This record gives sequence, C-alpha cells and structure tokens, in this order.
Amino acid sequence: MKIAMAAESRLISAISACRSRLSAFIRGRSAPSDDAEDILQEVTYQLMKVEQPVENVAAWLFRAARNEMTDRARKKREVPFSGLFENDDHETFAEDELAETLFGVAQTPEDEYLKALLWEEFGNALSGLPAAQREVFEKTELQGYSFKALAEEQGVSVQALLSRKHKAVLYLRTRMRNLYDELMED
Repeated sequence: MKIAMAAESRLISAISACRSRLSAFIRGRSAPSDDAEDILQEVTYQLMKVEQPVENVAAWLFRAARNEMTDRARKKREVPFSGLFENDDHETFAEDELAETLFGVAQTPEDEYLKALLWEEFGNALSGLPAAQREVFEKTELQGYSFKALAEEQGVSVQALLSRKHKAVLYLRTRMRNLYDELMED
C-alpha cells in the first residue's frame, strides 16, 4: 500500500512539474481554449490508467497530447484537402514547427541544440518587451495564471491584461518568425 501511494505521489509531482509547459504546448496547437483544457485532462487521465511504469512522464504526456490533438483534428476535419494549402498556411506551419521544437521532446542532439537556441532567442525576445507586457505573458502562458487572478493581483482590469498580452504575442510572433525565416534560409 505504501509503495502504491509513493508511486502515485511521484506521478502527481511529475505531472505538476510539466503541467504549465504542457498546457502552453496544447494551447499553441489547438484552436479553442476549451479543447486545450479537455486535452490536458484527457492525457492526464490516460496516464493514470497506464498499467506499466512510465520512465519519462513529461515525454509520455507530450506524446499523448500530440496524439490526442491529431485524433481530434482527424475527427473534426471539414476542410477539403485542396483547401489546406491556400492563403496563410505557411505561417501556420512555421508556428507549429516552432511550438513543436520549443515544447516537444528533442529526439537528436541537433533537435536539442535547436531547442536551446530557440529558447535563448525566446528569452531575448521576452526581455525586449515592456515590463507590463512581459509580466502578463509570462504569468498567463508560462506560469499558468488566469487572467482573473492576475487582474486581482495587479489591480487592473482583465481587458487591460488582454490588451497587453495581445501586444506581447504580436511582438513575440514577429521576433520568432524572423528567426524561423533566418533558420530556413540557411
């Protein structure tokens, strides 16, 4: 009984440790925010049902989340195949690739190097933001704060925080997109 409780405690600790990164990964790759929370809950539930020991819980969760998102996308797909390659799809692919590299599990030393490079550039881009925009982005995206809780903490309206975050996201997208374009030219 003690062994089972200890194992469960370690599992909960491992899930908690990567929850915010996993949540950001899912939100970045799924459209509605309701789907993101559903996917997060589903993969956590799936992990609890696994009967065999999982060595790397974070890697398992990211892989399960990616699989769950793929399954959901297949079920919802309504766009004809020819419609997939129109308009701004190049930008969508770039954002998907960046998110995959930043939040996914590196498979090779090259992937690990690229991931470190992107996180360094992301950190540089964050430091280029005004303090108020950086704080709202970091707390809502990287630390898991809700807008309501952050608004109460800072004594500002949720709308003000949404505006700050929107500006931060536009700036960060541009910076990361420029880096992506440079990498693709090489």
